[in-house]
Amino acid sequence: MSESQPRFEFRSFSPDFGLVEEKMRRLSPIDKIRESMEIYIMSAGNHENNTKIRDNLMDIKAFVQEEDGLEQWNPRMKGEFPMAVAVIRDQVFPAFGVSLPEFSRQVYALPEYLNEIIRPHPQLQAVHVFKRRFGFMINGCIAEIADVFINGAKIRTASLESVDTTAIRQARKMVGLEEYENVNYLKAIKRVVGMMDLPDSSVYKTKF
Repeated sequence: MSESQPRFEFRSFSPDFGLVEEKMRRLSPIDKIRESMEIYIMSAGNHENNTKIRDNLMDIKAFVQEEDGLEQWNPRMKGEFPMAVAVIRDQVFPAFGVSLPEFSRQVYALPEYLNEIIRPHPQLQAVHVFKRRFGFMINGCIAEIADVFINGAKIRTASLESVDTTAIRQARKMVGLEEYENVNYLKAIKRVVGMMDLPDSSVYKTKF
């Protein structure tokens, strides 16, 4: 695979990762620690486009394919606030898969976009997410353990990313993530805010 290709990802969520985190820290020194405050826009009409806003920048990633239980995502759109209504109408809302609202401005700053377009829409929800991310390198994969606060509710996430799906599968075994469900941010946030149900299975009683 070429390094220019979108990476595949395995990600899971749990109240705690215990031995998984211990193994990650034992296999690799912490590469970097990052904190960010982001706003995810959740849509009842879409499960394949992941929209988030950070530092006045909007990033929409689209699901490409699943291979060996791993997900590949690719950038669909990038934009900056203030944002022209033509961009919101023609590029952003098609990713949500919901009806268009009425627009009263030609250009929207971020607070206007959230308060006048997103929050009044019955099928959309703005969710505030704070992340404290600890980065590692495991078997050539970008690895991460992070504390995630979704509208203030704390959960933890562990992930592995690479263009090489074999390397990810090997890394999952190395750190003990084989029995965890692959859950992307879009699905995890919807579960926390009540837009999607948790799986009805006993295997998830101690995991998210």
